[in-house]
Amino acid sequence: MESTKVISSAQPEAPLDVKQRGKRSTRRKRLKTELAFWSFAAPLLVGLAVFVYIPILWSIVLSFFDARSTIAPTQFVGLANYASMLNDTAYQQALVTITLFALFIIPTTFALSLGLALLVNSIRFAQPFFRSVFFLPTACSYVVASLIWKLDIFNGLSTGFANTILIALHMNPINTWISSPNPPYYWIVLVSLRLWIQVGIYMLLFIAGLQTIPQELYEAATVDGARRGWTSFRYITFPLLRNTSVAILILNLIAAYQAFDEFYNIMGSTASSGNASQGRPPLLYIFQVALGSQDYGRGSAGAIVLAVIIIVFTVVQAKVFGFGKVQS
Repeated sequence: MESTKVISSAQPEAPLDVKQRGKRSTRRKRLKTELAFWSFAAPLLVGLAVFVYIPILWSIVLSFFDARSTIAPTQFVGLANYASMLNDTAYQQALVTITLFALFIIPTTFALSLGLALLVNSIRFAQPFFRSVFFLPTACSYVVASLIWKLDIFNGLSTGFANTILIALHMNPINTWISSPNPPYYWIVLVSLRLWIQVGIYMLLFIAGLQTIPQELYEAATVDGARRGWTSFRYITFPLLRNTSVAILILNLIAAYQAFDEFYNIMGSTASSGNASQGRPPLLYIFQVALGSQDYGRGSAGAIVLAVIIIVFTVVQAKVFGFGKVQS
């Protein structure tokens, strides 16, 4: 009887044990989830801190010091490095060069990627194939593409791809696409390389935007008498692609002002030497100042100035075009 009483008295406590076990199990699962998350995220965060955020902060610090042949601050000079870079004719010319480059490459990339997106999205068969074909160049690095452009396509030889086409069209081949005697021609090399690599990724972004547009809008417009083509594109497609369009313009702007690889690998020492007949981007000039002359203070100041220019242009562009506003 006593044992029966003991058992019966212990039975009401069983539900509490089940609840406690459930809470413990939930805590263990949550702990395992958090551990798994930080196991994957921690290396990335450490890498970002070591290779991105700390160098940026240290670059800001160096820009206010006289740091020559050392990355350790020596003498505080205030804004002298900024004044020196802004008054430097070569740096001013580099900013003008990259601005002209951006003014051409941004609208050209935008128009080509949007046109390709409209064509690929309208195809009823083999659409994944065409997406892959236009996207594949994105997987190629600028270094590899630059070497192909320089040594094979625009090498100046009669057997080069570009000159072969000119000869087939009964035109005179161009002997020097890159060197200083022919300033217009190296822009063809640089712009064609940039377009070949980046048009595909922006095409996919436009396709993603196109697929979010309800087809009922086109059907309703057709019922109202609107024709498929320019009318539907002007009044339906393009307005509903506003956020996608502005995002692509912003990404294009940032990428244009950060141009470095193709200039350095195609133009090489010609661009680095600062030849007056050939432009060079600010990053290439900063590279020469910081690593060539080992003046890390002036180089950091030039990099900060370029970053501020990009931020200002990005914010103004987003504000003018209304990036992030709800589409109506």
